[in-house]
Amino acid sequence: MKKILIISLTALFIQVKAQILNVESFRIKTDTTGLAGKMGLNFALTKNTQSLISIGTNIHIQYKTKRSLYLLYGNYNLLSSESQKLVDNSVFHIRYNYKINKIWRWEFFVQGQKNSVSKIEFRGLVGTGIRIKLSKNDKFRYYFGSTSMYEHETQSGGQIVELWRWSNYFSMSLFPTKTFSFISTTYYQPAFSHFSDYRIASQNSLISKITDKLAFKTGFNLNYDAQPVIGIPKLQYNLISGILYSFGK
Repeated sequence: MKKILIISLTALFIQVKAQILNVESFRIKTDTTGLAGKMGLNFALTKNTQSLISIGTNIHIQYKTKRSLYLLYGNYNLLSSESQKLVDNSVFHIRYNYKINKIWRWEFFVQGQKNSVSKIEFRGLVGTGIRIKLSKNDKFRYYFGSTSMYEHETQSGGQIVELWRWSNYFSMSLFPTKTFSFISTTYYQPAFSHFSDYRIASQNSLISKITDKLAFKTGFNLNYDAQPVIGIPKLQYNLISGILYSFGK
């Protein structure tokens, strides 16, 4: 059994969370069965013309058996000034993965989220589909996934949107050396009723190990929503970097 605890010390701001949750970044790669997890916490207080408080926390628990994988992920981010909440985002995700054979997997998931920046009061998702291992060795891993999911979204102002989406993703993880890794996942999510309503997300991270316990991480996320909430730009992106400290067996 492999246990991991990671604390991320980022810059003194909270990144704008993507509308599409990158579950690939939460999968703990291990060939052993049992329990594993990650936790993160950051806090910052800034005082100039006014006070700013930022809080970020996340928890990830994964349990693996010979054929099944259970994954739970929760995240909360807050950036608040004296007069208002500038960022108030949260997400909760539960996923079950069943290994059919060496290549094919079946998955089922439930997700709830809130994103104040994108004016999403609540978005609930329920979906199921396949995951295919395209190739895997010690230097690289490639996966493709395709699911259908039901989406219920309550937007700022009270507007409710309900529809079915087709969610597809391609994920790759590259490990050219023992100290360097690159992980990238790209999603394409059109609505079944009209393909002109689609979302594209590309989420990428570079991790460079400084020591066995310390690493430097840079991430770049890009999101495009063809039909966003009124007043929200179609294209959003962010760049963030920080230090990762890990300990455990």
